[in-house]
Amino acid sequence: QVQLVESGGGLVHAWGSLRLSCAASGRSFSINTMGWYRQAPGNQREFVATITRFSSTNYADSVKGRFTISRDNAKNTVNLQMNSLNTEDQGVYYCNADKYSGSHLTSTSWGQGTQVTVSS
Repeated sequence: QVQLVESGGGLVHAWGSLRLSCAASGRSFSINTMGWYRQAPGNQREFVATITRFSSTNYADSVKGRFTISRDNAKNTVNLQMNSLNTEDQGVYYCNADKYSGSHLTSTSWGQGTQVTVSS
């Protein structure tokens, strides 16, 4: 089992920046994809960004050009640099790690979440 611990959330003014970090431990070998999802009150959890072991990235349209995801495979960490934040970016941000065998998803893990609040 993989344990994920997020850090870096907090309160920021609109147009400000935050950097989220997530560290994986436990059975963290062979993690294929790591990513970030978020959930605002009353909404479903939504995709934000993912990065594969080979640094291929994918972003939600709403964050393209403002957020940057990065990964350190040796340290099993993933970061999310968030710039030009607005109130629609508010929510609890969750780190995710997926393992695959070929194209088959074998396990998925979630962190406990970190709160991001943007004041207008």
